[in-house]
Amino acid sequence: MRPGPQNAITDVPGLTVGQASDRAAKTGVSVVVGDRPMVAGVHVMGGAPGTRETDLLSPDATVPGVDALVLSGGSAFGLSAAEGVVAGLRAAGRGFEAAGHRVPIVPAAILFDLAAGGGARADGLYRRLGRQAFDARGLDVALGSEGAGTGATVAGLKGGIGTASAVLPSGTTVGALVAVNALGQVTVGDGPHFWAAPFEEAGEFGGLGPATAPAGPPRTKLGPMNTTIAVVATDARLDKAGATRLAIMSHDGMARAIVPAHTPLDGDLVFAASTAERDLPEAERLLLGHAAATCLARAIARGVFNASTAEGDALPTWAETFT
Repeated sequence: MRPGPQNAITDVPGLTVGQASDRAAKTGVSVVVGDRPMVAGVHVMGGAPGTRETDLLSPDATVPGVDALVLSGGSAFGLSAAEGVVAGLRAAGRGFEAAGHRVPIVPAAILFDLAAGGGARADGLYRRLGRQAFDARGLDVALGSEGAGTGATVAGLKGGIGTASAVLPSGTTVGALVAVNALGQVTVGDGPHFWAAPFEEAGEFGGLGPATAPAGPPRTKLGPMNTTIAVVATDARLDKAGATRLAIMSHDGMARAIVPAHTPLDGDLVFAASTAERDLPEAERLLLGHAAATCLARAIARGVFNASTAEGDALPTWAETFT
């Protein structure tokens, strides 16, 4: 496997990503938009999730596809970001047809960044950011302190938004987009090495290689201020059950890159989406989930590695700490 040309989830044909940030409030929104409705699934492994419209992703639910998937800061307030994306999709004539109406289908997940050191958050902030993110969609994906990762943190460091991709031998593409706001550590002990180092491609998060695991327990953040949320996507043709299984397998990437992961105070969640552009060879059915998990682990490290400094930050960036 090798990264795609962008090393981003937008290497998956038929996908664009939009992001918007409020620098004063230290929060933001990221959205993955399909050129046409995507087959999607979801799996939650954290104990404190915040979500919108995830029940309809169940394999036995009626709606066959989604128009976009939203990752947002803001805790429960951030769920309204989906309203801004819905407004943009509706203006574009997108949505599930019902009784003569077009109803955009936009599941969303949120993380807790209210303690990131930002200022007051105005009413309607997340709806506005959702629409801005939708309108800004394209193939380029900014990393670090952008979009839903603007106010994200991990144990001891700023978090961020990360992305990565992989192309399977058949040409099938897999990608991940993640907002990293974990209770646990993304780095090993007191050093700069990333837990995801064994999966790194071409020095994409510093090229430091693996570190010896510390003897003591990992550091964690205090309080309910967490949650890592992600979208993995592929152009392989999947049904809703297949997308759900892809989301389940992708959680291995969190466990490889964050220690500890999936805690009672994280709302760790993965959406999985298929643009159904190509048939998946039978020999690659098991490889697909592994590739998605590996992309997610790499994206987590890239998000933290690329975080940038801003006034009033509650925690330092990786670069401030180790370079």
